[in-house]
Amino acid sequence: MYFVYRSHYAGPLSKLVRRLPDATVLDWFRRHWTRPDPHAWIEAELGADVYGLHTIFDAAREHRLPAPETTDQLRTLLHRHLYVEGDADFIRLDEHSLRVRTDDDEVELAYFFLDDRAVAAAPDRLAYLLHESWPLPDDAEREPPGPPTTYATFLTYYDGASLECPDQVVFPGIELAELAAHLPGADRTGWPPELKVLAGLLAPGERSLVPALRRANLWPGFGLDADEPWPDALDALDNPYHAAMSLIDEHVFDNGRRPDTSLIEVSGHLAQMAMHCSGAFGFQQWYLFDSLWVASHPDLAASLTHYATDWDPLS
Repeated sequence: MYFVYRSHYAGPLSKLVRRLPDATVLDWFRRHWTRPDPHAWIEAELGADVYGLHTIFDAAREHRLPAPETTDQLRTLLHRHLYVEGDADFIRLDEHSLRVRTDDDEVELAYFFLDDRAVAAAPDRLAYLLHESWPLPDDAEREPPGPPTTYATFLTYYDGASLECPDQVVFPGIELAELAAHLPGADRTGWPPELKVLAGLLAPGERSLVPALRRANLWPGFGLDADEPWPDALDALDNPYHAAMSLIDEHVFDNGRRPDTSLIEVSGHLAQMAMHCSGAFGFQQWYLFDSLWVASHPDLAASLTHYATDWDPLS
């Protein structure tokens, strides 16, 4: 069985993945039901002090609750005693998975218990969620079934609604290698700030995304607490690249932001960046990939797209 904590405190991918020995979600809860000091053992076993998870075990000991015998019994107990910031729909339990959404008054969080049957049944929903470490595989050996397309997916946020990512942007007829040449003159309607910044930081005539991604890593407005600069102002300028570079050159980073710890990998069909945005809230992720990469990694691509649009991978 797998445990995944979708948390902005959890490293470059903003998630933590653990393999557990139990066969089912029910088995895991039963194994720990009356174990003392939940804060300590949860952090030791799962790798983090998972927000609110200790409360069900505190209640079990405090109220001498019998261990659940069935999934239905566990569901009732979770809805009564597991603390979440949200309504009952934020606790979703079935025979093979538990999906929970909450927040710690700063950012939104989610955690998941997924048994092997759930994982085997839904690779197109779970492949990205279960990917444990940076970076994603970048090979692209299979030809796509149709014309090329490039996708821009940003796992980013600007306030406490941190599980609500921008809409994916699609570029029909474009391979990733052509995107740098395409962006400066493209219609920017519906673009998220990240894509506008990336386009503004492409030097005239530049044909590679790598320099622009490195410059975007230094953009002041991605520090989470920064009110300015917002990239819309660049659109009206005659020389947006010069203006953007001036803002980068003049900025001093604060609040623990460390661009030197960001991670950038660019291959022929996948560009990925884990941008360090804040000492408190860690990293945000950018993915730009084309249909050749999708053809080689269909489950990873589909699950990444779903991950950006819905906190629950199985909804």
